[in-house]
Amino acid sequence: MVPRKYIGIFAMLVSCFALWGLLNNMTDNLVPAFQKIFRTSQSTAGFVQVSFYGAYSVIAIFASLLIQRAGYRVGVLVGLGVYVIGALLYVPACIAQSFWTYIVGIFVVAGGCAVLETTCNPYVLALGDESTAVRRLNFAQMFNPLGSLAGILLAQQLILANLNPATADERAVMPAAELDAIVHHELFWVCVPYVGLCAIAAAIWIFFFRSGRTDVDAVLGEKTDYKAIFSILAHSPRWYLGVVAQVFYVGVQIAAWTWMNVYCQKELGVTAKDGATYYLIAISTFIACRWIATFAMKYVNPASIMAAFAFAAIASCAGVMYLPTKVLFTVHGLPFSANIICLIAMSGFMSLMFPTIYGIALGGMDQRAHKLGAAGLIMAIVGGALLTPWMAAIIGDANSLWTKLVPMFSGEWDTNLKLTQASLRASFVVPAICFAVVGAYAVAFRRGKNS
Repeated sequence: MVPRKYIGIFAMLVSCFALWGLLNNMTDNLVPAFQKIFRTSQSTAGFVQVSFYGAYSVIAIFASLLIQRAGYRVGVLVGLGVYVIGALLYVPACIAQSFWTYIVGIFVVAGGCAVLETTCNPYVLALGDESTAVRRLNFAQMFNPLGSLAGILLAQQLILANLNPATADERAVMPAAELDAIVHHELFWVCVPYVGLCAIAAAIWIFFFRSGRTDVDAVLGEKTDYKAIFSILAHSPRWYLGVVAQVFYVGVQIAAWTWMNVYCQKELGVTAKDGATYYLIAISTFIACRWIATFAMKYVNPASIMAAFAFAAIASCAGVMYLPTKVLFTVHGLPFSANIICLIAMSGFMSLMFPTIYGIALGGMDQRAHKLGAAGLIMAIVGGALLTPWMAAIIGDANSLWTKLVPMFSGEWDTNLKLTQASLRASFVVPAICFAVVGAYAVAFRRGKNS
């Protein structure tokens, strides 16, 4: 899949895929952490995701213009540099105990990730023959969930494990000095993994700084015909409908993973730290299914596999919403029920969607439009900022119309988690809708260049 002369560059690009996967999943765990530390509502804590994934919609287009003009290598260097600046902003945020300073730091970190994703995905597609481009991107993306796995472990062992067990009500009546000490300790451990990763980012930066430009990079100073590029994109339904599908896919991934921990806490009565273990299992399932799907793509049309996975994911959503929480077995003290198994299975079925949508959308497109087309597909990550609040709004409203979908479950308000069982279960209608959009895209473009 990768010519020998590009192996070193490809390996370092793979490390970038792992890096932003790690950051994405650590950020998911900041939502329940910040809700507890700063005693905020579900909606306010959700600004973590709005800031992180909203940055993609702002930064990706500028990243595209940068790599169009300066090349892929410069895009990687800028992305890593912006990440380091954002991570260092966590230090003053910790000292000031400021939620909104953290939000700014998260936005800058995400800006660095947006530049990296806009750069690295088309870079990987360009490192070899077009006939193996989708497989090559899926192979590179297999290391993204490995980073995600590391992110969950770091969040679990460094961030969630250092949260004080005191509830919101107990914190409200604590002496100011005692509460200040607790919050400072918790925020210090939020900073540790983000600032520590600066060393890894610096090592990758040095590699690309010393590597020099390759023959697949942009020609510096070459005039870009944007009118022609926009015309190519406007006449490529595979691309613009791929952007729509990507918005819904990223939305479902971020929304479902953000509230997975909360779902496990409510349904099984486990702690936030134990809830992260279920998340870890879900990511492991995600990794296994992506490897299996990537191997299967050698024999089966990628779009056909994605369609099958999308419809299986919809069935999993139904299980999460309607199956009872009856413990079937336990593993090392962790209980498992049918609805929790469906929640974990959902992650497996979404595993191949991002790179497959990406590869289908840019497949067969004029190379001149690849960089700007890539920006549109990365900007689609804004779906995480759009759909996570929608799911949060359903969860936090005990009397919404959506709860009528699950009238058989309890509507009693949980003052600690700030939700009801019915509202939490009803919120998984959002992932079901998203998977339906992805499934429709896969069916529509499962044959070659059919539009």
